[in-house]
Amino acid sequence: MTVFKTFLKILNKNKGIVILYTVILLVFAGINMKSNNNVATFEASRPDILIVNRDEEVGITKDLIRYIKENSDTPTVADNEDARNDALFYEDADYILYIPENYHNDFMNGQAPELEVKRTGSYNAEYAEMIIKRYINVASTYQKSISSEDELVAKVNETLSKKAEANITSKLDTTGLNRAAFYYNFESYAILACLIYIICLVLSVFNSQKVHKRIVISSTDYKKHNRQLLLSNCVYAFFVWSLYVIASFILIGNNIMMTKNGAVFILNSFVFTICATALSFLIGNVVTNKNAVTGIVNVVALGSSFLCGVFVPSQYLPDSVKTIAHALPTYYYVKTNDAVSTMEVFNFETLKPLMINMGVLLGFAAVFIIISNIATAKKRKIG
Repeated sequence: MTVFKTFLKILNKNKGIVILYTVILLVFAGINMKSNNNVATFEASRPDILIVNRDEEVGITKDLIRYIKENSDTPTVADNEDARNDALFYEDADYILYIPENYHNDFMNGQAPELEVKRTGSYNAEYAEMIIKRYINVASTYQKSISSEDELVAKVNETLSKKAEANITSKLDTTGLNRAAFYYNFESYAILACLIYIICLVLSVFNSQKVHKRIVISSTDYKKHNRQLLLSNCVYAFFVWSLYVIASFILIGNNIMMTKNGAVFILNSFVFTICATALSFLIGNVVTNKNAVTGIVNVVALGSSFLCGVFVPSQYLPDSVKTIAHALPTYYYVKTNDAVSTMEVFNFETLKPLMINMGVLLGFAAVFIIISNIATAKKRKIG
């Protein structure tokens, strides 16, 4: 109990650090929530197409004009070339189609008359061209075997009236899951920073010369002393983890966090917290200088966050950086979160890679604890 009480006293003096990193996490998560409020949805656009018809409005020419008008908007522009050019320049029109004289007769005779166009470089201009080419390609195919213009027009309309149906089979809330992945990825930075800073400060007190000498001459086994310290650290780490999980329910919402995906996010963060606690315990036993704590936080928490895809998505990182990141626990934590954000089916095959990643984190934790015990034993002998 003495160890735990001392831990609480030191934590109370430095509670501002926990609050600081919690605020940083919430602010960045809140900004991400706000930036993702506008869900990207597809909405069919209608390009602005001007039609200059120099042919008779009959047959294939008439039907082409009808089809274009049904699939686009026709801006009102004066009937002269200067006005049309101005419409293109000011983007009042995306595309101008010139239908030449005797177009329908030449088309039916298989002469493939050329349509003159003027256009902008916009997406709508590309879409306008796609609309017109679709009609011409279908009509050209039928023209090779149909000599009657009325029959050709009827066949073209029958073909173009057929539309493909798209069925959405995925029910994933991708926007919500992406928010959750961002939050839990960024949480790794806050957890590392909070745990390393506080645990290192606590251990620096216990490793100070006066306290260290009292522990050495006491009958308490160093392994038991380490277990008590580690247990105190675990209680603190559990508090920090619980705080951040509760915050995720508030920021992200129960509709995501109460799903299987949300449960894996939480489990993964818990395993990472165990690893981060063990790492903090190791650093605290090796480094006894209080002034070095801030630098260690920056190197470990910030460094691993930049290298492992917390601040910059891993797909944008060069391969050399990803190779280095494999040696850091945060890499496996972020890798799991990114996988969960797109996971829809939960079975042994899909969960196996995630369990391997979590196993790697626990392996890191075990290694950190073993090294910490070895380092402490050596210090005790030297003391």
